[in-house]
Amino acid sequence: MTHLRTIQAAVKTSGTDAVLLTSSTARFYATGFPSTAGVCLVAAEKAWFLTDSRYFEAAKAQIKDAAVLAVGREAPYAKQLNEICAENAIRSLGFEDASMTVSEHAEWQKKLDAVLIASSRLVDDLRAVKSREDLAFLIAAQRIAEKSFEEILPLVGADITEKELAAELVCRFLKNGADDKSFDPIVVSGPRSSLPHGAPSDAKIQKGFLTLDFGVKKDGWCSDTTRTLCVGQPDANMQKIYQAVLNAQEAGIAAVRAGARGCDIDAAARRALEKSGFGTYFTHGFGHGVGLDVHESPSAAPSFDGVIPAGAVLSAEPGVYIPGRYGVRIEDVVYVTQDGCENLTSLPKTLLVV
Repeated sequence: MTHLRTIQAAVKTSGTDAVLLTSSTARFYATGFPSTAGVCLVAAEKAWFLTDSRYFEAAKAQIKDAAVLAVGREAPYAKQLNEICAENAIRSLGFEDASMTVSEHAEWQKKLDAVLIASSRLVDDLRAVKSREDLAFLIAAQRIAEKSFEEILPLVGADITEKELAAELVCRFLKNGADDKSFDPIVVSGPRSSLPHGAPSDAKIQKGFLTLDFGVKKDGWCSDTTRTLCVGQPDANMQKIYQAVLNAQEAGIAAVRAGARGCDIDAAARRALEKSGFGTYFTHGFGHGVGLDVHESPSAAPSFDGVIPAGAVLSAEPGVYIPGRYGVRIEDVVYVTQDGCENLTSLPKTLLVV
């Protein structure tokens, strides 16, 4: 699907004549066409997609709401963009200042006649709000990830390494219909479970907590899920920690609604962990936006005092990490509504002992 019309409506009140989309994610959001090369120029009434010969034929066939132009040695990007701007009285261009490098900006500004104006928020704010159609793609990605997770559970044991388990998970992603992983899976066991973003090692799966953080990419959209298992029977303190994290997640999710500040959602989960005595071991934010990127706007972290809009998709992932001993994280993804949220994750959250 495309969001060109949505961007065009935003351009009308943006203070710029058009917006220049140079990142692959923003181009895909606008046109629904995946490519590693190209730019998309969106004005209030018209849009143009420029790409090279590798993508031109496919783009021409797929993109319906924008003029598709081929670039080459005789007609490079800047030359064609300047011609478009001159013909359409475009004197200012919004650009993606959050993703464009300083050197790229300098090169574009040197070659373009239009003035470049930082405008990342224009598209980022639009992307933060997912339609029900967008949501269907996110749920499809989520279900592939969940099915793959359930399929690898019988493999968990002392005879497989963290790296091997991560590889098995990615293999099942692809077998179950994913286009790719949305990030490298986190698979950490035993004392290594205290590493929030620990990379899988060559060590065999150890007894104790086993944390798996994983996601897929399907049709451009991402999923993100974390589950913590226990290899062998947990002791009373491990059960207490797991329940404390689950209580914190539920408290944070209960605080999610349109208009809530991200920092307040985080604070609700943090208060629950503090009551359990584990507040100092929660070392990251409660959640982040999920969509075409696995980490995007908005955020539910202590530093984010902006409000969460209806239609946002947020991860809900508090954790407790006790260095050198163990860690627990439980992560769902929720869709924000006016009076609360809908949980998009279907996996159970009771502590699974394997």
